[in-house]
Amino acid sequence: MRIKNLVLKNFRNYAEETFAFTEGINVLYGKNAQGKTNCAEAVFYLCTGVSPRTSRDRQLIRTGEESAHIGCTAQTRYGGVTISADIFETRREIRINGGKITRNADLLGNINGVYFSPGELRMIQDGPEERRRFLNVSISQLSKSYYTALVRYNKILEQRNALLKNRDLGLVFETLPVWDVQLCKYAAELVSRRNAFIAKLSPLAEQKHALLTDGAERLEIDAETRYGDDPQEISEGLLKAFSDNYEKDVRLGYTSIGPHRDDLKILIGGREARVFGSQGQARTAALALKLAEVEIFRQTAGEYPVLILDDVMSELDLSRRRKLLTQIDGIQTLLTCTHTEKVLFGKSVNKIRISGGKIKR
Repeated sequence: MRIKNLVLKNFRNYAEETFAFTEGINVLYGKNAQGKTNCAEAVFYLCTGVSPRTSRDRQLIRTGEESAHIGCTAQTRYGGVTISADIFETRREIRINGGKITRNADLLGNINGVYFSPGELRMIQDGPEERRRFLNVSISQLSKSYYTALVRYNKILEQRNALLKNRDLGLVFETLPVWDVQLCKYAAELVSRRNAFIAKLSPLAEQKHALLTDGAERLEIDAETRYGDDPQEISEGLLKAFSDNYEKDVRLGYTSIGPHRDDLKILIGGREARVFGSQGQARTAALALKLAEVEIFRQTAGEYPVLILDDVMSELDLSRRRKLLTQIDGIQTLLTCTHTEKVLFGKSVNKIRISGGKIKR
C-alpha cells in the first residue's frame, strides 16, 4: 500500500501544493512551523476521516478561506484508489474514486495509516480515554463492523445517560433494562474485537520494545477489564454488570462501566507505565505499540499501512534511531524532521524540503 501523490488546497498553511511520494521513506524536512506536520495530518485524515490533532474540521481550513481540499491517489493490493475531502465550515464532502460517500465507515480501510508523533505519549501517560482512542482508531480501520458498532453504542449510551438524569426513579429503573439489552448487543462486538486486537498487539509490542531497548525492560500489554471470552459470554457479563450498577449509575447520573470506560493496562518492568514510567520509557513504549500496530495491519490486511512518523527522530537517541530505521524498511513512510543529514544514516530516500507551506525544489 502506498500513496503516490497528495494535493492540498487551502489546508492549514498551504495555499496549493502537490506532493509526489515514493515507495520507501519520504522525508519532509525544514524549519519548525513550516507545514511538515500539516502534510502528515492531511494524509492521516484521508486514511481515517479524522485529524490526529483536532476534533474541529474547520480548523483545517486556511485562515481567510471558506473551504479546504485534500486529495490523493494510492495503490493497494486491490488496485488504485482516489480519495478526496472538501472541508467547509460546517460540513465536509468525501469522495472515493469520484463517488460521494455519506458514512465515514465507507472511507475506512481504503488506505490504512498508522500515525506517531510526540503527542502520542499521551497514550502512555494520560488517562484511559487516550488508550481507548488508540484502540478505536486502529481497529476501526481494520473492521467496519467495529466502527459501526462503536457509533451505535455511543448513541445508545447517550440516551441511557439522559435517562439516568431523570428524577422519576420508577421510570428509570423500569426503562434501564430495555436500553441495556440494546447496549450489550454492540458492547459485545466492541469488547470481543478489542480482545482479539490486544491478543495480537501484546506479543508484537513486547518484541518491538525489546528490540528498541536491547531487552533491558519488558513491556506488557493487556485489557484491564475482562467480561468473558466469546461474544455471548461478554454480552451476558456486561448485562449483569450494568444491572449490578443501577443504583450507582442513578446516583452519578451516567453509565459508570462498559467499553466506554475500559482501559488498556501497560506495564514496563512490571510497573504501571502511566504512574512510574519516565518520559523516555513512555516514548519508547508508545513507539513499540505503533510498530506493533503496523505489523497487525500487515497480518490482517495483507499489506503494510502507510506509516507517518512526525518529529520522532529528534526524541530518540542515536541507537534507537538506527533500530527504528531497520523496522520501517520496505514500508512507505512519511517522516518529518528538521535536518535530513542527522537522521538518514546513508539511506536512499525521497527528500522534500518545506518552507512556509510550499515545497522548495
